[in-house]
Amino acid sequence: MGKKAVTSPQGDASTVRDVAARAGVSASTVSRVLGGTYPVAKATRAKVLKAMRELDYVVNAHARALGGSTNNTVAFVVDDVTGSFYAHIARGVEEQASAEGRLCMLCTTHNDPQRVLAVVETMREQRADAVIVVGGAWDDRAYQDRMTHFAHALDRAGSRLVLVGRPPLGPGVPATVIDYDNEGGAFAMTTHLLSAGHRRVAYLGRVPGLSTSSQRISGFTRAHEMLDIEPDPKLIIDGTFSRGSGYQGMHELLASGTEFSAVFAGTDMVAAGALQALREAGVRVPEDVALAGYDDIPTAIDVYPTLTTVHVPAEELGRAAVRLALHRDEFPESQHHVLGTHIVVRDSTRRHGR
Repeated sequence: MGKKAVTSPQGDASTVRDVAARAGVSASTVSRVLGGTYPVAKATRAKVLKAMRELDYVVNAHARALGGSTNNTVAFVVDDVTGSFYAHIARGVEEQASAEGRLCMLCTTHNDPQRVLAVVETMREQRADAVIVVGGAWDDRAYQDRMTHFAHALDRAGSRLVLVGRPPLGPGVPATVIDYDNEGGAFAMTTHLLSAGHRRVAYLGRVPGLSTSSQRISGFTRAHEMLDIEPDPKLIIDGTFSRGSGYQGMHELLASGTEFSAVFAGTDMVAAGALQALREAGVRVPEDVALAGYDDIPTAIDVYPTLTTVHVPAEELGRAAVRLALHRDEFPESQHHVLGTHIVVRDSTRRHGR
């Protein structure tokens, strides 16, 4: 017959002292097993875990937080999870978190930098194992300083700030950075269009102050410079990374009468909006205008003609973010990890004049 379950005198749920009594060890030993911060003999650990199972002991998350341990949670912080690109990163985060025995908590910020700061602060208080912030960063010194503060605060709490698709905060800041060759992808795509004979390539969807957009514009500009071509400022159209912005921006570009033979859209969603506007105006793709996007989300092969785009390994970004953050002691040299990008040529582009 098994041992009778130990309960407190008041009949409440089992406590650390109850587990200690069942396992025949001290309460401090049970705390060490729960916290995982001090070495405990394998046999002793096994006895404590067995006692916990027999007593159906549930860890008090608040007490664990006060004790300085994390809560086996990974926080995923993103502007808008409905976007396909972010959804694929989220899938990678969730899959790797599950494989690591962590729960994944989703937090959306609705493109509000102040909400990002508030969410990160809350996750620090909750002792999440890692706080993964996804998407471009705004060019705001106060915001960067605050994020640097949180990086140090999370580190002191045994947690980790992870930046995905964002530039590093600076030397000495304890954060994991998982990036992709954003500028290189834009450079490769622009070079592809210019090499096909296009000399007036429009860029649709520049977002001033956003790091992701700034890097893509840098690649766009550098490709022109390499071929000794001066990009026309009138062909760089501001907007947001949305289908509606692409639609509106393309209408404005067509109405301006500015000549162009190719369009490089800031994202695939921007390209989808641009494609609709071109079709409504009777402009054929690719016969009249070549069109390319960025991200390689499923929309790229759903539109007609299928979209030439820059492939970003979104799910691997998510997996790497969790893996390198949780195992940062094993991979200290890989805390700034850059994944490659490449162009995928489909039906929406072809050599100019053919």
